[in-house]
Amino acid sequence: MFGSRLSVAQLGMTGMDDVLKAAAQWTGEGRKAALGTVVKTWGSSPRPTGSQIAVRDDGAFVGSVSGGCVEGAVIAQAQAAMEDGKTRLLEFGVSDEQAWGVGLACGGRVEIFVEPVDSPMRRETLLALNEMREAGRAVVRATDLAAGEDRLIDPYTDRSPLGLAAADAARADQSGSVEVEGRAWFLAVFNPPLELVVVGAAHIAQPLTQIAALAGYRVRVIDPRQTFATPQRFPGVALSHDWPDDALAKAPLGPRSALVALTHDPKVDDPALGAALASNCFYIGALGSKKTHAGRLARLKANGFDDAQLARIRGPVGLAIGAKSPAEIAISIMAEITATLRQPPR
Repeated sequence: MFGSRLSVAQLGMTGMDDVLKAAAQWTGEGRKAALGTVVKTWGSSPRPTGSQIAVRDDGAFVGSVSGGCVEGAVIAQAQAAMEDGKTRLLEFGVSDEQAWGVGLACGGRVEIFVEPVDSPMRRETLLALNEMREAGRAVVRATDLAAGEDRLIDPYTDRSPLGLAAADAARADQSGSVEVEGRAWFLAVFNPPLELVVVGAAHIAQPLTQIAALAGYRVRVIDPRQTFATPQRFPGVALSHDWPDDALAKAPLGPRSALVALTHDPKVDDPALGAALASNCFYIGALGSKKTHAGRLARLKANGFDDAQLARIRGPVGLAIGAKSPAEIAISIMAEITATLRQPPR
C-alpha cells in the first residue's frame, strides 16, 4: 500500500523534509527504516541522481525519488528490505503516458538503490553522516551497490583513487556512479552551501550579491563604512561593519567560500586578502587595474606571502568579456568564480 507523506509537524523536528535526519530519528526511536536513492537515470527522469526517500516500517515516508509514479513500489520494496535486511537495486521505466501525468514531456528510466538502515553499522554511518553535515563539512558517501559496502569520504583530504573520484563529484556538486579499481561505486555528494564574501559595499557589489544569491550562494558583505553597507542597498544580505580581518576571524572562510575584494582601499582589501590567502577558500578575486594589482601583490609579498600564494588572487577580477557596467562586471566575476569551482584544478 502506498505510504503517507509526513509533514514537518508530524515528525516533530525542524527541517524534517531532510531525509537523512528523518531516518536517523526513526531508527533512534527503535523503528525500522530504509532509504531509497536514485543512482542512475536515463532520458527524462522525474528526479535527479542522488534524490532520496526515507521510509518507515509503517509506510510513512519523507522525500521523493520520482514525480509520484514509482513511490508506491519503492515503499513496498523498502518495507521488504526492512524485513529481510537485504539491499535492492530497482529499475523502473516511466512511460510517456505516466510522464505526462507527472509533468514531463517524455518518458525515461530510473534506477533506485534501496537499503535498510536500522542495523547498528548502517545506523552508525547515518549518524556520522548527519554529524558531518551539521558541522558544515563536505562529505561523500560511497556505496558499492553490488556488495552493499559503504564509506564516508572527505573529498578534500582523501587522496586514494576513490577519494579522488569523490573530489571530482564534490567539485561538480553531482552525485553519480563511477568505476574505481574494478568496483562500481555510487557517490552521494553532501556539500555545505556555497558562500560568497564581498569585501566593500561598492556599486558592483549590489548586482554581484543578487546574482550570487540566484546561483545558490550564501552571501555576506563586509565593509566598516556603515553608510555603504546598509540594508537599503543590500536587502536580505548579511552585513558586517567589522574590519575584514576581524569579521573573517569570527566567521572563517572554508573550502566552499569565495572572496571578492572591491574597495581599492589597501586598509580594507589587504587584510581581507591576507585572511583569504591563509584559508582554503576556492576563489580569491580583487578589483582594480593591472597597475593597482601589481601594487597590491607587492604589499602582500612584503607581508610574507610568496609568489605561489599570491597566484591564487584573480586580478583584475573577472573573466575578460569586455564588461563595462557594474552589472556586466558582476556577471564576469560570477562567471570566473563558477569556472574556478567547476573546472578541475590545473
